[in-house]
Amino acid sequence: YPDTPLFIANALLMLVIIYITRKGIEAIARSGELLFIFMCFLAVAGFILIISSGLIDFKNLQPVLKEGVLPVAKIALTETLYFPFTEAIVFTMLLPYLSNPKKASVTMICATGLSGINLIITMIINISVLGVDLTTRSQFPLLSTVQTIQVADFLERLDVFFMFAMVIGIYFKVSILFYAYIIGTATLFKIKSPSRLAYPLGIIVLFLSITIASNFQEHLYEGLHVARFLLHMPLFSIIPILLLIIAFLKNRKKQHR
Repeated sequence: YPDTPLFIANALLMLVIIYITRKGIEAIARSGELLFIFMCFLAVAGFILIISSGLIDFKNLQPVLKEGVLPVAKIALTETLYFPFTEAIVFTMLLPYLSNPKKASVTMICATGLSGINLIITMIINISVLGVDLTTRSQFPLLSTVQTIQVADFLERLDVFFMFAMVIGIYFKVSILFYAYIIGTATLFKIKSPSRLAYPLGIIVLFLSITIASNFQEHLYEGLHVARFLLHMPLFSIIPILLLIIAFLKNRKKQHR
């Protein structure tokens, strides 16, 4: 919808997110159980259609590590490490609400590993179908891959698959971040009913989403050049490590006493 104002699209999504966060973390988790099955169905169906179309050419993956391991390690440490994996630190805000906290570490490790495997498979498919150059230039490589699907000269233009997956993914990402935002604010200001903060904080997030980046190009610039150094590195890497060290030292002092 290129002619639809950005405010309308963002407001519709924020209304849904405000509603689900007011219902609590259990509502978010239960919606995740339902939509996860739908996401798996989309992924399997898309993979089958790509294979059926005969689009995959594994020669596009060659040569492997042409310039050695250093360029791969550089990208992993400067881009992939901070986004998306370090954002998993937000889930620590949800640990006090688990019915079985002992399974938290195993669950988070499995979820992070599964996310990594999904990213690897997706990138392999994108490069196998589009090639390195087109994958690098494309803003949404997976969308470009899905657009190339053509089965029996009638099943094509399956962009809706990609849009379903993107909307669901953004819904969960923003919901978790927004819920952590509400819980953190309520704890900081000692507010007994965090759900009351959903509407005012939601309005703040809505207007900031437009003022910080009014289009996709600005969003990319903010994410790659500004947020990486001002937010991702300190909030997702430096501060958690410092807190871990402080907690370790405090526990050590208690044990000595």
